Amino acid sequence: MTELNNKQILAKNLKKYMDENRVDRYKLCEDLNLKYSTVCEWLHARKYPRIDSIEKIAKYFGISKSDIIEDKSAPKAEPSNIGYVMPDNKIYQIPVFESVSAGFGAYASNEIMDFIPVMLHSQYDAKNTIAIKVTGDSMYPKIEDGDIVIVRKMSSVDSGDIAVVLVDREEGLVKKVEYGSDWIVLISINPDYPVQKFIGEEVMRISVVGKVVGSYKEF
Repeated sequence: MTELNNKQILAKNLKKYMDENRVDRYKLCEDLNLKYSTVCEWLHARKYPRIDSIEKIAKYFGISKSDIIEDKSAPKAEPSNIGYVMPDNKIYQIPVFESVSAGFGAYASNEIMDFIPVMLHSQYDAKNTIAIKVTGDSMYPKIEDGDIVIVRKMSSVDSGDIAVVLVDREEGLVKKVEYGSDWIVLISINPDYPVQKFIGEEVMRISVVGKVVGSYKEF
């Protein structure tokens, strides 16, 4: 069975609750002050709504946000032995970018390719978390081509962390970062790729976008 992406899941769930509550597109738009064209884009899985719109829809139908954004028809996982599960109000929609580039903090909305739901502790964490689609196999097998990495934005990381860095503020890379008093090395997990070492003034060529804190397979 083909796995649905996030837009398709939301479209399916939205149609389901509209049908169950006998709400058509016109009524949904009127009741929630939404544009008809916007709702059509959601229902055809062409666009993904912002988190405030998801919250508005969930409140309207009297359901949780997870009922809208999660595939409830998917096979359930085995019971977990984790004693604490983060509540639904800790799920935030994080923007997914196609690549990393300079000026990353001042992105335009059309640079966002999608949103994914991520469990975070606060709105502050959500504002400082982004996702990036990885290309290439330099971090294989830990991170594969097409994977989505979750990145906590910060200007520095600990030696040994996997991070997103910019070289010469242009080329974005996902690498293991190690450093000393006057050197930085960028290490690929895949041994086919050489270590990149920057010594002395060359260190200034490297800037950190953020620390990689998780990853998803391509959706």
